[in-house]
Amino acid sequence: MRLSIIIPTLNEAEAIGVLLADLAPLRAVGAELILVDGGSRDATLARARGTVDQILHAPRGRAAQMNAGAQAAAGDLLWFLHADTRVPAEAISALRAAWADAVGQSLGDRNHGRREGFWGRFDIRLSGRHPLLRLVERGMNARSRLTGIATGDQGLFASRVAFDRVGGFPPLALMEDIALSAALRRLARPVCLRARLLASSRRWEQGGVLRTILLMWRLRLAYALGADPVQLAGHYEGRNRPRGDR
Repeated sequence: MRLSIIIPTLNEAEAIGVLLADLAPLRAVGAELILVDGGSRDATLARARGTVDQILHAPRGRAAQMNAGAQAAAGDLLWFLHADTRVPAEAISALRAAWADAVGQSLGDRNHGRREGFWGRFDIRLSGRHPLLRLVERGMNARSRLTGIATGDQGLFASRVAFDRVGGFPPLALMEDIALSAALRRLARPVCLRARLLASSRRWEQGGVLRTILLMWRLRLAYALGADPVQLAGHYEGRNRPRGDR
């Protein structure tokens, strides 16, 4: 497969080097790494140079940044990763196996129907030790498997054909991952990989774990009821915005 990994960044100097080290073995065997920066003022770009294939600049906002990366990508499979994610080797193996199955490589055929609707996400584990975070991660994994909706923390991936067919990430200030999942779900149910990414728990810890859980529930409910994503983004950033996020 030709895999393109797209990483949106904004002031991620502390995290980006660790993620790129996790992805170095993939790059060594031909994966394309694309970093799309939204205006970092720290050492993010300096620390990424030489370890990615492209550094792009786009207007701040994950939707715009990830769409810019996807447009520049050469891969048949697009994988969107947050800069503060850790990627264990078993997650890479699981993705390879799922893609090989989708395109029928194990049988030596070309199963285009499955390939064109191929998309999915990983289970996650949150990095912090607070007991409530164990409930958060289990709830996220179970809810996603049940509903077919994924979040950006879960390492969304999609075939180029599926991503283009739904028009990429909608230009939303918040909930772009939810909206993309809903569009892709109309093509096919997601592949829910049980291999776990390690997702940063900083937004919960910096905002207060219980307080952030309640905030995210309110935002998700408001979005489902038709609230303006721009207003929701302003509320999110004003109440629970960790350094470097979005």
